[in-house]
Amino acid sequence: MKINENTLLEGSRIVLVPYKKHHVPKYHGWMQSSELQELTASEPLTLQQEYEMQNSWWQDQNKCTFIVLDKTSWQSAEKTEIDSMIGDVNLFFTNQESPTEAEIEIMIAEPASRRKGSGREALTTMMAYGVQELGVTEYVAKIGYSNHGSLSLFHKLGFTEVSRSDVFQEVTLHLPISNDIRTRLEQETSHISKHMYGDHSR
Repeated sequence: MKINENTLLEGSRIVLVPYKKHHVPKYHGWMQSSELQELTASEPLTLQQEYEMQNSWWQDQNKCTFIVLDKTSWQSAEKTEIDSMIGDVNLFFTNQESPTEAEIEIMIAEPASRRKGSGREALTTMMAYGVQELGVTEYVAKIGYSNHGSLSLFHKLGFTEVSRSDVFQEVTLHLPISNDIRTRLEQETSHISKHMYGDHSR
């Protein structure tokens, strides 16, 4: 999705930047991990296929992706943006019968960055962005049975289980954006500042 190609969202722990070609090699390295393949239900791609995937996501008007950066690393003069990458967060519209429903995913790929609040801040920032900028009225998440960290996080944010698939070994969760949820998202992300990507990147 091109709508966020010049958008940088800065939080207290994380920074979200659009997924660009220069991020692909590190992203590709992450996705060679059998653990991440299992947690994200992904198949390994070649580097060339990863570049093609990044370009297709950028062109796809139904998919919005941000790379998650560790803010402390990002602010360090000794670290590059690539050094600061810790994961990604994305949403996509796939339900033609409900065009404002979006499926949302979060991946904190760097083990050292997990369970520190980065995933929650990245996820709530993306959720608020989807509601405010893309018109999302309900979220769906599909999470593997074994991904206990993500299941716990989504439940804490108010998602409820609607179905299970033993074939795909995943749980489907749902969250309608009520006025209360909208207000809570606005409050939890009130500290997030929005910049032009490039002004703050190195």
